[in-house]
Amino acid sequence: MHRIIDGVLRFQTEIHGKRQELFSELGERQKPFAVFIACSDSRVVPELLTQCDPGDIFVIRNAGNIIPSYGPASGGVSASIEYAVQGLGIPNLIVCGHSDCGAMKAILRDDKLDKMPAVGAWIKHAAAAKQIVEARFSPEEDEKRRLNALVHENVLCQLRNLATHPAVAAKLAAGQLSLHGWVYNIDSGTVDTFDAEKQEFVTLTRDSTAQATPKLIVRYSQKK
Repeated sequence: MHRIIDGVLRFQTEIHGKRQELFSELGERQKPFAVFIACSDSRVVPELLTQCDPGDIFVIRNAGNIIPSYGPASGGVSASIEYAVQGLGIPNLIVCGHSDCGAMKAILRDDKLDKMPAVGAWIKHAAAAKQIVEARFSPEEDEKRRLNALVHENVLCQLRNLATHPAVAAKLAAGQLSLHGWVYNIDSGTVDTFDAEKQEFVTLTRDSTAQATPKLIVRYSQKK
């Protein structure tokens, strides 16, 4: 705890004071330009990865960067998404998985989680991703390759789950929300981003225009 306390004190003296104008503004309101849904893994730090300032991104984190489909038993993830999209009107939403994900390893290996029943129940929201990988790769395939595929497929499955949330569906239909599917490669620092037009993950670059936004806009004729 001493390390954490020292960090807070350094923040107060070395950072907060030097950026008083920013923090005074943030003390009154927030206007983030992106929602960033990531894994709780300690190696994934959204603000560090994106080099964003406080107030820039609305971060939602949980084991496996999972987004349950919308339902009557809405939980914290659903509530956070609804508030971010409907309440704050944030126009960009990123679902970010990462390499060497512990949650995905547990799914891939069928780990027995008797002593962690909540974890076991939670990662079942990624069951579709596992079945896709099992359908496309043989059990004899290298585990590292299957894990990499599962991490990527999980991002796509969670993006599909996102579209079941009414606030998200409405914004997508109105063309007011763009979706992005990322996988952060911890060892190299690179990011794979899903290109819905090409139907594949590509490397994120400065000039990247790849999006995972589905084409869900219907044009209605105006009747007189």
